[in-house]
Amino acid sequence: MNSKIKNIKTEVLSDNWYILRKVTFDFLQKNGEWQTQSREAYDRGNGAVILLYNQATKTVILTRQFRMPTYLNGNPDGMLTEACAGLLDADNPEDCIKKETQEETGYQITDVQKIFEVYMSPGSVTEILHFFVASYSKEQKINEGGGVEEEEEIDVLELDFQKALDMIKTGEIKDAKTIMLLQYVQINQLI
Repeated sequence: MNSKIKNIKTEVLSDNWYILRKVTFDFLQKNGEWQTQSREAYDRGNGAVILLYNQATKTVILTRQFRMPTYLNGNPDGMLTEACAGLLDADNPEDCIKKETQEETGYQITDVQKIFEVYMSPGSVTEILHFFVASYSKEQKINEGGGVEEEEEIDVLELDFQKALDMIKTGEIKDAKTIMLLQYVQINQLI
């Protein structure tokens, strides 16, 4: 319980896709005065994300799919190159990311390493994202992936690791979670 917050009032503005709430509250200022504030918070649940890497071939697996919010904010075709990710729903983060990896990339992985968890956009979204890495091999590919089971249209990309890093510099990769994972692999010399 935060002693700097009181009189919390929550109003649901939309529950069409996920839940958008307006929260009005009193916040104790540093000068000792209470100030009424309101914020909108989008609750889409928590998620998990993974970067698959192969030390022998020095490659990574990424996905590419249409993302409407990026299209609305200047991405000409709305396509975004990113690491495999999904919402937890009722799963724990590790089970979720194994299932998402198989659905989106076609790789069946068993050993994943959780590296951290992050609030990705704490000013407006409640989501905590659990970050994972895992090594992969050609033998683990059991289908084409692409998100067909969830009626998604996802392209699976196997990229040279250095090319993926260069794509950050050129702006071809603009997704924060993907950039964080690529940099994690680089900093920790996993490839």
